[in-house]
Amino acid sequence: MTIASFRGFLLGDAQADRAVPPTGFTASLTVFAAAAMSFLAVFALALSLTTERIAERWSAELARTATVRIAAPAGQIQAQTEAALNVLRTTPGVAVARVLSTEEQQALLTPWFGPDLPIDTLPLPQLIEIEEGGEGLDAEGLRLRLSAEVPGAVFDDHARWRAPLVQAADRLRALGLFSLVLIGATTAVMITLAANAALSANAQVIWVMRLVGARDVYIARAFVRRFTLRALFGATVGTALAALAVAFLPGEATRDGFLTGLGFEGLEWAWLPAIPLLAAFVAFWATRMAAFRTLKELT
Repeated sequence: MTIASFRGFLLGDAQADRAVPPTGFTASLTVFAAAAMSFLAVFALALSLTTERIAERWSAELARTATVRIAAPAGQIQAQTEAALNVLRTTPGVAVARVLSTEEQQALLTPWFGPDLPIDTLPLPQLIEIEEGGEGLDAEGLRLRLSAEVPGAVFDDHARWRAPLVQAADRLRALGLFSLVLIGATTAVMITLAANAALSANAQVIWVMRLVGARDVYIARAFVRRFTLRALFGATVGTALAALAVAFLPGEATRDGFLTGLGFEGLEWAWLPAIPLLAAFVAFWATRMAAFRTLKELT
């Protein structure tokens, strides 16, 4: 499309525009459908991007940490803890090996059992937190050393936690993308219905225009222009309202809240202007196909 034709598309043709009702049910339906679907599209996109971001962060955190759990009789747990620390200090790839205090272990259990858990009276294992160095560690070799020198020690590299997390993130991203496809398809269907209704309601005007020599391409262009611009306007409003709503959602600071961190970060906000443009693109082709099909039936 050249600059001249694009300008003509935006300005329109006063004669051809007579075939398109400027107001009414079809105009309201097009604007509302585009606004509502764009509003939902913003949240579907935010969910997809947020899921990917959180999964990457959690996976990275779990990948660089590990835990040794000491389960032994009360009289032996201190000695086995010291033995496990000695093994870890001499293991390549272990940057930090730190025994978790009673308060830290209680903090880990509080989300599951509440703050009143009598941890001092429970036979809980002792936990040792490990942070890996830049070169990483040999997990299987460390397991063998611990089983030989510290019988009550169990090494956990969090691999069993990372795999379900990555799988869940992939499924949520796929669900978000599928939701965007459904939103686009629904928008196309609703705009097609509105265009068909407008064409049928103005059958007499179209008949008169044909009598004076107007071609179907000329008439269809007027419908395509009107419905595309209406969809663009509605989608812009819906996207702006959704962006405002996302901006006021709980942020990363409130980590204990539900759906905290849902939204966009940095350059992710640049995806939002694409939503109205995609809505206009869908409206353009949906109206074009509906117009030529209905004009053919009115012949």
